[in-house]
Amino acid sequence: MKEILKDYLGYLQFEKNLSSNTTSAYKNDISKFLDYLLINKISDLDEVRSKHLFGFLNEQRELKVDSATTARYVSSIKGFFRYLEMNNYIHKNPADLLSPVKIGRKLPAVLTFAEIEKMLDSPKPEEIAGLRDKAILETFYSSGLRVSELINLTISDIYFEDEVIRIFGKGSKERIVPLGSSAIRWLKEYLKNSRPFLEKNSKPQNYLFLNQKRGTKLSRMAIWNIFKQYAKAAGIKKEIHPHTFRHSFATHLLEGGADLRAAQEMLGHADISTTQIYTHIDRNFVKQEHRDHHPRG
Repeated sequence: MKEILKDYLGYLQFEKNLSSNTTSAYKNDISKFLDYLLINKISDLDEVRSKHLFGFLNEQRELKVDSATTARYVSSIKGFFRYLEMNNYIHKNPADLLSPVKIGRKLPAVLTFAEIEKMLDSPKPEEIAGLRDKAILETFYSSGLRVSELINLTISDIYFEDEVIRIFGKGSKERIVPLGSSAIRWLKEYLKNSRPFLEKNSKPQNYLFLNQKRGTKLSRMAIWNIFKQYAKAAGIKKEIHPHTFRHSFATHLLEGGADLRAAQEMLGHADISTTQIYTHIDRNFVKQEHRDHHPRG
């Protein structure tokens, strides 16, 4: 079964052109399901019946897995069995009886502009790492990047004269996003006064942001640690992460009157319904302002 899974992952990566992160998520979900089958003494995928699928999902619910994760399991399993059926590994598809799990979209946490400013003011630009971190935070908030997009930025992706940044998002889709004047200022400072010291002990690399110790590309965990460090320094009690800057970027754009289609383009959303979730945040913000400040709120 593990060999078939390996073939399926290759199909997702090279024929369906899914990203490595998405392929990895499928691998984790399906591996967990295959382990469940082996525990229940099923070693042939053609022997799998709908009762085994429901048994696996029920076990996950008993483990208090949330609805979003359950929905992902269902999607992963259905896709895997469609592949098995298409390639004649099985005679009948037991996943046909699985229905998609309906989940409500959670409104993502956002920071106020005052909180954003506190975080942006927390790094010490007179220090090599502090200047890098200042440029990272400014770029995040200016462009609404995903973590994977930021760590893979190269120097050649920054177009200072045009005041834009080139981003390769999910599925290697390219988009061009405006870069604010503050981000431009700090990126120039970083490239002049910080990055040369970060790369001096490593082979030349074109990645924009470098690790302080090795001079190589920053990891996702390094970005998380940077956010944790400066959120604490700014006295922010909310539980935030790098994606919070992306949520805040989108929310502040729409609160300021930005066009929804323009926001969709900047965020790199394939479906505008994904962008529309931020209009709900905006309405909630307005309601909270009414409750807090209206005499009969």
